[in-house]
Amino acid sequence: MLRLTNNEALVKHLQSDWKQADLSDADRQMLIYAEKLTLTPWDMVEQDVIALRDLGFSDSAILDINQVTSYYAYVNRLADGLGVELEDYVKGES
Repeated sequence: MLRLTNNEALVKHLQSDWKQADLSDADRQMLIYAEKLTLTPWDMVEQDVIALRDLGFSDSAILDINQVTSYYAYVNRLADGLGVELEDYVKGES
């Protein structure tokens, strides 16, 4: 029987359903923010930023979270819009 380390188990959980993963309050709030920014950016409000600040994120860290999330959305939309095919290693194939 294969036993996963805590890190491996966390990665698997994050890949399947991050909402059920064992995360710190700060990590959970960061992912809530990133998911909302990705799926419903028009619903973002000041309270979304305040919630991150309340958990100890600096304005610089919040900007980083925002920029990384936004960049991935941008790049994915470029690829999707141009019909770019994923490399086999990205798909998990050999």
